[in-house]
Parts: sequence; C-alpha cells; structure tokens
Amino acid sequence: MSASSSDKPGGQAVHRCGFAAIVGRPNVGKSTLLNALVGTKVSIVAPKPQTTRHRILGILTRPGAQIVFVDTPGIHSQQRRVMNRYMNRSALSSLDDADVLLFVVEALVWTEDDERVLERVRRAGRPAIAIINKVDRAHDKLQLLPYMDALAKRAEFAALVPLSAEKRENLEQLPQLIAGLLPESEALFPTDQVTDRNERFLAAEIVREKLTWRLREELPYGLTVEIETFERSDHRLHIGAVIWVERSGQKAIVIGAGGERLKEIGRLARLELNELLKASVHLELWVKVKENWSDSEQALKSFGYESP
Repeated sequence: MSASSSDKPGGQAVHRCGFAAIVGRPNVGKSTLLNALVGTKVSIVAPKPQTTRHRILGILTRPGAQIVFVDTPGIHSQQRRVMNRYMNRSALSSLDDADVLLFVVEALVWTEDDERVLERVRRAGRPAIAIINKVDRAHDKLQLLPYMDALAKRAEFAALVPLSAEKRENLEQLPQLIAGLLPESEALFPTDQVTDRNERFLAAEIVREKLTWRLREELPYGLTVEIETFERSDHRLHIGAVIWVERSGQKAIVIGAGGERLKEIGRLARLELNELLKASVHLELWVKVKENWSDSEQALKSFGYESP
C-alpha cells in the first residue's frame, strides 16, 4: 500500500487512518475476513451464526496508512433475548462510528437479513465496499457476474470485490481500496499492534470457540467463558476459566461422559493458546450454572458484555 498517489503539494506524503466496519448478516465470514486481512487470528471463527459477540478491532499498518477494522456481531432479526439485542446494538453502533463500511455477503446468496443490513448501510451514509465472500464455494461460477451486477444496483458502492477470505484469494487489492476512502490522519495505534483486545480476552474466546465447534447446535448460544486466573510464572502461563451455562442439564453436556468432552475442549484450547501466546499454557476449566444469564443485563455486564 503506497501513499505516493496521494502526496501533498511539495512532495509531502499523505498518511491515512480510520475505521472500517465489517458488517453483514450472521455467518457470511466477517471474522474470517478480518483474520485474513490482519494476517493473524484476532477473532474466533466457527461454522455457526452469531459466534462473534463483541466488537473487536483488528489493526493493519502499511506504509502510508493504518486501517482499523471493526469486526461486529452479525445483524439479525431475531431479538428474543437481551444477548441478541446487545449484539445488534454493538453492530449498529459500529456502522455509525466507522469511516468506511465493508458490506459482506455470501456469493450467489441474498436473504431478507442481507437486505435489512444493506438498508442500515444506506442509512449510515458512509462510503461502502461490497465484498462478495465465499466465491470458491459458488456452485455456478457463471452466475457471479449477474449476481454482482444485481448487487451493484442495490446501492452506490465505492467498489465490489469478489474474494475468498478462507482461502485468502483476491485480498491483495482490498487494503488499498479501503485506505483510499479513509481520512488523512496520523496512526492511532503502534505499528506492531494488531488488536485492541488483551490476552485474557483472547484466552476466553479460544475456549468458547472450541466449545462452539464441539457442542450440538443450540448449546453454544447458552454459554460464555470467564477467565478467573491468568498468571505467568517460570515461563508458564496458568489460566483458570469458568464456562457458564444456563441450566444444569447443559453442564452435563459440556462435561460429557466421564469428563471426556471437557478434557478434549481443554486440550484443543491449550494447544492453540500455546501457539498464539508463545507460552507453555496450563489450562484449567470448570463448568458452572447461572440461570438465564443471556437474558439478564446485569449478568451480561458482569461477564464483560458492555453496552455500546
């Protein structure tokens, strides 16, 4: 990414910096896209909608520009619980605060939720880039051009970019396109910083990711992870985490027969944390019950879900 084409008169280079919110309905690959753009894992990924619950920043610094990506929960129509309303508020507030919007859709798919998100993008009045993700999975590649033509007519996009975030295909042009839409500004973060979240947050999210992959369809939406201890000693990292569920029956499912499921989840989380945190991790997991925590403003706040 070069600022040479945007030099000031007299040869002084322009530096651009700002926020690019990644928005879309659940399960279109927003977190996968963020990780691919930043070049490391800052947001967890799972094949189930609404895996992302928090607003997470991913920071990409290049010569002449710093892009602060904002990963948001998927905007969805069902708001049965306080948790759902929290996620929608978090996502919608990011639209209002961003300099650029990255509207992500799945190739050859258009739903009512896509239309609902696009309406909010239009109302935000920010420059927007349409990102057609998962093009590698498109069953009929000949339909991609008509699909993109139809999408281009739905709103005034600065650009349309077909890509595969999972395979990291056709990502090269995107940072430069985004940077060209950002305001002139100095960098907001140190050049070596890639996220605003600390290691405790990352540890909790990695445990929750492994739970989401290993548990049956509905259960992941009724659990959260809280880090109780996070201590370094003798080149080892001791992490103690509580997995909170909403009913006693869920506790038994998470633990599994003879504790085997919980052991496997802990093993997978520990292996990834060893790599991500560059430390020898000792991880202890407990499962506890807090009735209907996801429908309680007070419980959500105590678990770190801060209202936008």
